[in-house]
Amino acid sequence: MPLRDDWEFRGLVHQTTDETLLDRLSAGGVTAYIGFDPTAASLHLGNLLQLCNLRRLQMAGNRPIVLAGGGTGMIGDPSFKAVERPLLTPQQIAANVEGIREQLSRFLDFTSGAGASRALLLNNASWLTTIPLTDFLRDVGKHFTVNQMVAKDSVKSRLDRDDVGLSFTEFSYMLLQAYDFLRLNVDHGCTLQLGGSDQWGNITMGTELIRKSTGRSAAGLTSPLLLRADGTKFGKSESGANIWLDAAMTSPFEMHQFFLNAEDAMTPALLRFFTFLDHDAIRDLDEATLRAPQERRAQRALAHAVVTLVHGEEAAEGAQRAGEALFQPSIAELDEAMLLTIVADAPSSTIARSQFESGVDAAELLVRCELAKSKAEARRFIDQGGVYVNNVRLAPEETVGLESTLHGRYIVLRRGRRELHLVVVA
Repeated sequence: MPLRDDWEFRGLVHQTTDETLLDRLSAGGVTAYIGFDPTAASLHLGNLLQLCNLRRLQMAGNRPIVLAGGGTGMIGDPSFKAVERPLLTPQQIAANVEGIREQLSRFLDFTSGAGASRALLLNNASWLTTIPLTDFLRDVGKHFTVNQMVAKDSVKSRLDRDDVGLSFTEFSYMLLQAYDFLRLNVDHGCTLQLGGSDQWGNITMGTELIRKSTGRSAAGLTSPLLLRADGTKFGKSESGANIWLDAAMTSPFEMHQFFLNAEDAMTPALLRFFTFLDHDAIRDLDEATLRAPQERRAQRALAHAVVTLVHGEEAAEGAQRAGEALFQPSIAELDEAMLLTIVADAPSSTIARSQFESGVDAAELLVRCELAKSKAEARRFIDQGGVYVNNVRLAPEETVGLESTLHGRYIVLRRGRRELHLVVVA
């Protein structure tokens, strides 16, 4: 399928400087780049759409460049940010660049086997930290007026607020990014920059700098930002924490659960943006959501596809099994690390091992773990069949002993469908 048809179906284009761009990308041979500032040791879900876009371009015969912002990361992009980013040390930035480098190979082909489409990973620190300030101001700054820079929406959003200013450091960011595009154009023949819609102002500064400096044309393309119903950016957990692409920072299980719990209204866009499922499969999942939303068939396909893309098929299968075990007796088959992952958000209590040696009264345990207000209420829950130990229904008058421990020290106590409590036997 031509890239144009695929991108239009998926709704990947928000703005472009060139209406013929998708046709040229369909033909292949275009060199395109996306920059990622190394503000953390891992990329996150907010970066995943652009990684998928680069992957789609490479699959269509284009050459992707990933630009690590070792230089721009020392400044921080102010675009639509409420406050100035904290500045990182050069050592922190270097460590973050190395962390990101390993992740990229999961999405793009950096090997010689890719031929002319071989992906490149570059670091803008190699030119931004070596160019003399006076040369930069003369060769780049002279092409833009302050009036022009202030008029950018990304800057105006900060200047229009009385409580937050904009430092000259951040104000200079768009010039640095424009210079990145110029260097990639001159050194590597790059003619396209991609980004989210919040990068439009920065991208057009780059295309203008290339035109004024070289007389050549370059293009920009942005994709829509994914927003929740309340207007917040998609990609963070309910607690506000980023969903990271590093398994040590966000486990495959957590990522799987995040997409499994996606809102029905957002799922069609998520399937298009973050998966490589074909169009008929996506339409079928759209219909399944309308017909039987309670089955969450689309969310299950979405969660499996994304975790497979980021962490591999084995991790996706494991995350799916762990999710199913959360409410099944098979929870006893999970290894200790996975068990602790799936109950990480549950409250916990530590109780001495000696108290379980002769068996603990289940009603007393429910009260102690605050799953019941009184022993009478606890016994009623048990008699009604609503209390589970390691997802096995507790019988009336049954006690809880050491034989119930998982890995010799954990007991998962549950009341009803959602009220979980982890007992740590010490």
